Amino acid sequence: MNIDLKDRKILYHLDTNCRQSNTYIGKHVGLKKDVVSYRINNLLKNEIISNFYTEINTFRLGYQVFRIYINFQYVNPVKKKEIIDYFVNYKNSWVVGTVKSEIDFCAVIWVKDIYEFYQFWNKTLDKYEEFFSKYYISIYIQATTYRKSYLLYDKEVAKDHMLFRIQCGGKSVEIDKLDYSLLNELADNARTPLVDLAEKLQTTSQTISNRIKYLLKNDVIKTFRVNLNLKNIGLQQFKVDIYLREHKYKKPIFKYLSTNPSLQFMNFSIGWSDLGPEFVVSHYDDLYRILDEINLQFPNSIKKHSFFIIDKIYKIRCLPVLF
Repeated sequence: MNIDLKDRKILYHLDTNCRQSNTYIGKHVGLKKDVVSYRINNLLKNEIISNFYTEINTFRLGYQVFRIYINFQYVNPVKKKEIIDYFVNYKNSWVVGTVKSEIDFCAVIWVKDIYEFYQFWNKTLDKYEEFFSKYYISIYIQATTYRKSYLLYDKEVAKDHMLFRIQCGGKSVEIDKLDYSLLNELADNARTPLVDLAEKLQTTSQTISNRIKYLLKNDVIKTFRVNLNLKNIGLQQFKVDIYLREHKYKKPIFKYLSTNPSLQFMNFSIGWSDLGPEFVVSHYDDLYRILDEINLQFPNSIKKHSFFIIDKIYKIRCLPVLF
């Protein structure tokens, strides 16, 4: 489906904070609130918008994050589904998906400490090690998230491109059952009105408002965003892994890429690659152009790079199962 610049601007502002009112969005887009509402509904109807979700900083809830990459062997469709379901049903899995690249499968897992991951991974190997030809584990350290600047045609957005950053470490924030229940509701439906949240959680709208402010102030909630079906607007997201010749190139390349409007995430981990940018582009050629530009800007700094696209996402849950 073709979307015009007004639709793109609506999506851009929704992604910055999808709980802001249609009146507020309309002022920035140049449309009346009823027109904004009509366009949002149309974007939902045509499956451009898949859902509104809340970015939850689980590091602030005391979690550590591990990424698992797996190559399969001796796997028939039935066994593959069993393995995928095993990861999907694990209460602390964040992302589970199959991949088209040098690896076949990825999972992102939350744990409270390294020993918890050790126990989970030992159990996993007891069940499925014979079906893994290779596997790789890395510790997720930091991620910087950027605005959906690729939706806009002007380049002035580059100076305000970064949306937020999360990273491991720091003091944890204690939350109670109501906080968790609220996060659970907002995780996959971030535009739910206060009155509906209050009714479902059997409290008042003022209490819900105060709890949201508390979670924002304490950096548990980063913002409220929109998930897009990129293929429905002719776009693709690519995860790139960059391996550097020397560590000193990490910061300048990171800074250089941060102004690229196609950049959506920059991932840092211990293990696997040195830099993990994710780009949204129209075609492979656009990605190759970005990679060529890095090599031109920083000659002889990159040993190698690879990239993959997600074949299918089986689970994205922005909050572990706590209670």
